[in-house]
Amino acid sequence: MQSALQQHIQKFVSIPEEDMSGILAYFTPMHLRKKENLLVEGNVCHSNYFVVKGYLRMFYINDKGDEKTIQFALENWWMADYDSFSHQKPGLFSIQAVERAEVLALHYQAQEKMLQQYPLLERYFRLMHQRAHAASQQRIRGQYNLSREDQYLNFARRYPEFVQRVPQYLLASFLGFTPEYLSEIRAKKRS
Repeated sequence: MQSALQQHIQKFVSIPEEDMSGILAYFTPMHLRKKENLLVEGNVCHSNYFVVKGYLRMFYINDKGDEKTIQFALENWWMADYDSFSHQKPGLFSIQAVERAEVLALHYQAQEKMLQQYPLLERYFRLMHQRAHAASQQRIRGQYNLSREDQYLNFARRYPEFVQRVPQYLLASFLGFTPEYLSEIRAKKRS
């Protein structure tokens, strides 16, 4: 499980081989069942999660009781409620395994110690946050500038693996559609 993380880190920063075992020792492997929660809204996000297998979603429940998915994380992606994690305060989101998943959890205190011991990892995490922030900015721009149909088509072009793996009701929630409207767009595309 840890080899996936090691390969991912090495894609972005050169870590001496002798340091990798020390770095990986900071991570805790977790095996999750389908629909198992890693975090429940209102609790403190104590860990940052690296997805080895499966995928996660981040969501909240609105005033009407509807779940609103705001983010997914597939293999080799990170996920946390970063405001909660960074400040160790109650979070606004829940994190759930959508399918059976394997993740590596990096506890807040462990991350702080690891970054002090291996400062080159600051660069790795900065690069991960920049990539995630850029994706978020592109998504927001698409919401303002694209029709709903074009939002879906753009998302399907950029992330075909999501469209194939994510249940339609979750994808619709993420895009801000009803599942029925997403069905109409997909049917129109097939015609």
